[in-house]
Amino acid sequence: MADEQVQKTAQEAATPEVVVNVTTTAHDVLPQPADKENETPSPSPLPETEEQPLEPNSTREAITVTTLGDKIPESAASFKEETTKVADLPDPQRKALQDLKHLLEEALHNHEFSTSVPPEPQAHASQDANSTTAPAPAEPENPEPETTRAQEQQKAPEQAHAQPVAAEPVLEDKAATPATPDDDGAKTVEAIQETIVAVSSSSVPQEQPTQPIEPEEENNKPTLSPPEADTKESKEEEPRLPEEVSIWGIPLLVDERSDVVLLKFLRARDFKVKDAFFMLKNTVLWRKQFGIDELVDEEFGSDLEKVVFMHGLDKEGHPVCYNVYGQFQNKELYQNTFSDEEKREKFLRWRIQFLERSIRKLDFTPGGISTIVQVNDLKNSPGPGKWELRQATKQALQLLQDNYPEFVAKQVFINVPWWYLAVNRMISPFLTQRTKSKFVFAGPSKTADTLSRYIAAEQIPIKYGGLSKEGESGTTDAVTEITIRPAAKHTVEFPVTEACLLSWEVRVVGWDVKYGAEFVPSTEESYTVIIQKSRKIGSGEEPVIFNSFKIGEAGKVVLTIDNTTSKKKRLLYRLKTKPCSELN
Repeated sequence: MADEQVQKTAQEAATPEVVVNVTTTAHDVLPQPADKENETPSPSPLPETEEQPLEPNSTREAITVTTLGDKIPESAASFKEETTKVADLPDPQRKALQDLKHLLEEALHNHEFSTSVPPEPQAHASQDANSTTAPAPAEPENPEPETTRAQEQQKAPEQAHAQPVAAEPVLEDKAATPATPDDDGAKTVEAIQETIVAVSSSSVPQEQPTQPIEPEEENNKPTLSPPEADTKESKEEEPRLPEEVSIWGIPLLVDERSDVVLLKFLRARDFKVKDAFFMLKNTVLWRKQFGIDELVDEEFGSDLEKVVFMHGLDKEGHPVCYNVYGQFQNKELYQNTFSDEEKREKFLRWRIQFLERSIRKLDFTPGGISTIVQVNDLKNSPGPGKWELRQATKQALQLLQDNYPEFVAKQVFINVPWWYLAVNRMISPFLTQRTKSKFVFAGPSKTADTLSRYIAAEQIPIKYGGLSKEGESGTTDAVTEITIRPAAKHTVEFPVTEACLLSWEVRVVGWDVKYGAEFVPSTEESYTVIIQKSRKIGSGEEPVIFNSFKIGEAGKVVLTIDNTTSKKKRLLYRLKTKPCSELN
């Protein structure tokens, strides 16, 4: 018996103990945000390895870097959001913005956005201009005018002798470049490769050639009656007001918020003004064709509310959108969403509606938060064999890429399976550095640590390693986060000076530690009260423990966490106090 006591005493003496008083400042206790310029977000398709024990003198910052960096290394340069303030732009970018505004102003005056459906030549030209293969030559649409040109060329000398006044305009307008079927096919290819405006402007004279008016015909023209003449003159003289166009609830060229919208299109096209203008124009026309304004008010039910949802903010204030693909393991939900074309179209409209509603809540003022952080949970996600899901996802991604530029601040992939990392390794060389710098990857055991780098614990849902309950939004009570070293005992104290009800939430990510709580009165005559008897909490038990204790005298509540494992643990906790006078 004596030997057992000696052995127990020696073991307790060998276990280091750390005591933290709750009155310490948040700067001392909470992990400070990492330096964004030196931060390196992931993607390395390497499988995770077992975590090594910490060195005794390691700091918490070193722990964070070692944990993520060694397992799934991030890209060389982390994405840093560019400014949305015009005054802070470099001169070339500021000039590009002004040029785009001039093009947009001219288009609004010409009512180029009034067409609800994009004209066919413009749609094909826009699509083919971005493709990697050359389009097949199209057949001439109106062969009759080409035949007429050839006949006019043959008769030109005769017409020159018979009517010298009318022959000269005809030769300049139509016969300057004789057209053949082969030449016309070549012209079609060149027209497709040109801009949308060039295609549309060059197609009008070919379809409706303007005939010169001969002197004899002028005398025979029908005269308009006085009322008809007045009406025609009034219509010609009446000035056309510029078109009013809004996108995501922001009217273009009305205030400074429009500059933020235009900068998104410019950055999506590397500040190539014409490309950005055509992208903007096609987006506006697509929104009218898709019926976005009506779509926002449609009702689709609540079947997919757990598949995609908004929850909390990241440390920089960006709204966070969670995409939980594992929900489609539910066969009934999968069939109801993707089993036929009509259902896939409904899913697509629902997904666009969700994004539209989220975007309209963003702040488009210069310097405001106008981007979203996407968290993609790949746990139990359907594999590549789900053809219907791949088709719907591919179609949605194409629409989002073409019509919603620069709305993602960061893409965080969590619970990433090994095969996804292998695919990412193959496609990574084809992605731009800007795109890759927005990606962060984390395997199943690193999900909570990775999210905590970008999102505060009080904003992370409980299922992903935080303390935010389902349905919580907005400002919540701050969470204190502490790292417990391997084979160490950690104690947290809550001093209390008056009678009150003390409530707290505590969580050790991954648990597998011993946890206990007790109240220690300040007076020596009083007895210690056991609130929670020390017991080992396994990794599969409840993620968060909620405790409360009504205190009638001064003292302190002491939480004890004994980490007997060889791995470090993250401790999260927060507390609330409520005076007894408010309890009744």
